[in-house]
Amino acid sequence: MLQRFRTLFNLPSAIRGNIRKGEYDLAVREYQKAKSIVLPSHVGILKRVLEEVEKVMQEFRGMLYKSMEDPHLDFAELENIVRLLLELEPETDPVWHYLNIQNSRIHGLFEKCTQDHELRMEVLQNKIREKVLSDSKWRQLQQDSNKSLEVDSAICDSPRADQLSTNFMAEEADSLRATYTRRLTSVLIQHVPAFWRLALSVFSGKFAKTASGNVVSDSDMNAKPSANKNDDKGGDVKYTNHTLDEVASMVRDTISAFDTKVQSTFRDFEECNILCPYMSDTIKEIAKACQTLEGKDSSPTAVKLLRTLHFQMTKLYVLRLCSWMRATTKEISKDDTWVILSTLERNKSPYAISCMPLEFRDIIISAMDRIDTMILNLMSETAKSYDISQPLQEINESVRLAFLNSFLDFAGYLERFGGELTENRPNNENNYVQNGYINGTRETSANTDGDLHKKLLVVLSNIGYCKAELSEELYTTYRHIWSPVRNNDERSSDMRDLMTSFSALEEKVLDQYTFAKSNLIRSSAQSYLLDPGIYWGAAPMVKSIRDATLDLLHILVAVHAEIYSGARPLLEKTMKILVEGLVDIFLSVFHENKTKGIRLLDANGFCQLMLELEYFETVLHTYFSPEAQQAMKSLQENLLEKACESIAEAMENPGHQRRPTRGSEDASSDDRQPSVSPDDLLLLAQQYSSDLLQGELERTRLNIACFMESALQSTSAPAGSKPAAYSSYHAQVPQHAPIQTSSPSFRRQQTGTSSPVVSRRRR
Repeated sequence: MLQRFRTLFNLPSAIRGNIRKGEYDLAVREYQKAKSIVLPSHVGILKRVLEEVEKVMQEFRGMLYKSMEDPHLDFAELENIVRLLLELEPETDPVWHYLNIQNSRIHGLFEKCTQDHELRMEVLQNKIREKVLSDSKWRQLQQDSNKSLEVDSAICDSPRADQLSTNFMAEEADSLRATYTRRLTSVLIQHVPAFWRLALSVFSGKFAKTASGNVVSDSDMNAKPSANKNDDKGGDVKYTNHTLDEVASMVRDTISAFDTKVQSTFRDFEECNILCPYMSDTIKEIAKACQTLEGKDSSPTAVKLLRTLHFQMTKLYVLRLCSWMRATTKEISKDDTWVILSTLERNKSPYAISCMPLEFRDIIISAMDRIDTMILNLMSETAKSYDISQPLQEINESVRLAFLNSFLDFAGYLERFGGELTENRPNNENNYVQNGYINGTRETSANTDGDLHKKLLVVLSNIGYCKAELSEELYTTYRHIWSPVRNNDERSSDMRDLMTSFSALEEKVLDQYTFAKSNLIRSSAQSYLLDPGIYWGAAPMVKSIRDATLDLLHILVAVHAEIYSGARPLLEKTMKILVEGLVDIFLSVFHENKTKGIRLLDANGFCQLMLELEYFETVLHTYFSPEAQQAMKSLQENLLEKACESIAEAMENPGHQRRPTRGSEDASSDDRQPSVSPDDLLLLAQQYSSDLLQGELERTRLNIACFMESALQSTSAPAGSKPAAYSSYHAQVPQHAPIQTSSPSFRRQQTGTSSPVVSRRRR
């Protein structure tokens, strides 16, 4: 008995000694021996000794629990600690306590990353504020200095420099955000798989079997354990009161916390840095986390949450790229430099475009290449485990609409440029049409109109380039993104819609361009028909075409050169419109002045005009549409009728036949004028044409080379043959007979002398 008492009295110090030496098993055995001693209830001093032992062991248990918080604790040490705790307190659940510690530690690491990130962002914000203050002071010093030197302070302002500084700060902030998400992902990848593997070993029984025989009986050592619990029957003891589902719930909460932090940070990325790698790198980090946690390294629900996060972030990035694509298109379309690119810069395109379409092309390619990469990665990684066809279809459709709308937006901006260029045109044109001058000087008029026409042609070239080349090129390149969800007919309808939109816009701007050119043509046509140097009722003998004819033709030559160098595919269409407009203008000016400047038209005047009209028709034959030919026929009929009327009037009033004019000495001096039939007039005009036209074509071949250099001989009428223009005139034209007054286009002309005849929709 004394020996037992002596052992009890020495037990607290012995256990402390064993614990200090690290002999934990010996300390536990000593403690279990002490608990097995049955003491008399009246021996109080022994009870106090046992209480001291309990106190020592309580400190020991606290030390063991504390050691579980060691982040570097290896698996063998953990098993030993759990075994000791279970031997000391079989009713406790030290493994669950350890799992909770690890879960809290992961959340703590997340919070540590967040705190570090917030601290870095605060430092950056302070840096930005200091820079703003410094820049403000420097700007104020510059302004004060400029005032003293009487220099315009606006010259020294540098908004572009301020914008660059702002973008640099935004890039630094995004760099910090990318670092933050990378650290969060690193915590997830490093700790969650190990946490889940530990849980699997616990609930699969492997951990229990290596821990203690007190937990799992010997008869159960070779039996397959349950996934969530061990059977209590047959002497077996539960290893834990919790289930694997509860651990899975802990992992889901961890993933949810990660999701919240990452998504919040991802939405804070600046749009100005969307082409920088920060957002795409963050998505790659999430994809790496998904790959790491797949399989047995995490619960299926946790992996699904991560895959959902990966999909949502990819979708958000794609949609932001779509938004950026349209917003940046608007930004570059605020102003055009009007500088035409070289042939090499535009890849030998026949359209002399400005830099704007190529900037637009770069924007589309930058965004669509990234979108294509993101979607391909999403399909290759996520589609292995989950069916994402439906949500992916929604993304593809959004991309398609953004792509098409970007083109339509750009078309709208080009249309706006055309509208703005013509806003100030009416006042100038009215002045120009009335007297051929703007502000009293023809030079000012030419410079103003020439600049306007060149800019309209640049807009027209940009539209033609987008319609004929750019839209087809880019749609063909990227249609595979949305092609799985659209059949061939739908894909064709996309291009038809684009072509329809650009064609309508091309027609509108072409109308604006030809409208502007038609005013030059009208002014020159007025000078041509109302030449103050000739009186049509007593015209000199026909010797050649007049200089006014070449002056008028030179306008079309200039337009031909302008279109050929600027928008060659539109050359034929534009020239046909202007040629038809020229004939319509002839008709218009004739009817406006047939009771004034062209009240009388004698045979010489008729033949002069018919020669020159045939000259126009021969030179411009390539661009004479059926409507233009019909209008030319109508004009010739009207001239023939006017000539017949004038000759008849001269016969009735021989004393008022003519007045002296320059060149009248070349006219016939015989006041007696025999009756002349329409056929006689036509034969006379044909004779002049046969005698003079070929020579005039040869004489002016340099002037008309752009129209007919290669076919000069083949297109001229053989001498002595009746031109087609005359073939329909056989019967005498009745006096005052109703005659068609214009081509169909002229009948749709606006009222007023300044209204051009080519402003209607062209085919």
